[in-house]
Amino acid sequence: MSDVKNNDGRKLRVLLIDRSSGRAAILEQALKDAGYVVAAKLTGVTNLYNEVERVEPDVIIIDLDSPDRDTLEQMREISRDRPKPVVMFAEDDDSDTIRQAVKAGVSAYVVDGLSAKRVKPLMEVAIARFREYQALREELLHAKVSLAERKVVEKAKGLLMQRRGMSEDEAYKALRKMAMDGNKRIAEVAENILAVADLLI
Repeated sequence: MSDVKNNDGRKLRVLLIDRSSGRAAILEQALKDAGYVVAAKLTGVTNLYNEVERVEPDVIIIDLDSPDRDTLEQMREISRDRPKPVVMFAEDDDSDTIRQAVKAGVSAYVVDGLSAKRVKPLMEVAIARFREYQALREELLHAKVSLAERKVVEKAKGLLMQRRGMSEDEAYKALRKMAMDGNKRIAEVAENILAVADLLI
């Protein structure tokens, strides 16, 4: 079977967490057969954040009966600071638990047991879902930054119009020229103008 590789050409590394050594052995073999590298195995989620930092896996697999509050809190921290695709195998099929797990950053929550033949497609779904979510998150962040920058430019333009008696078009052209002359972004120039204006008030 062909190896599953990252963008830089290396095999995807998996952090495997399972309290049951028997289950973990089955899962580890299934992952190896599917072309993944099991970078580390843990028997619990204690200090999971630190372990993720240490191992630097591409994917996290957690096999447990039910995700408790501590597990979900650690997943939230990982999702915020070191986002990774996460596959969670659990016995708990409560819809609220599943919702909380997904909210905490779990890419695939699997209830109806583990079988070796399902590992590869589940991993692929989790990775695809994770990448899609990350792309949306970056798009949203970019949109927020663009909006914030536009507001700063508008404010600086208004200031130039008010203090220099410029038209809107003249103010924008002045900002653009300053940006080109200083090899800076227009938003950066606008921020500088507003900062100087605040000092002069």
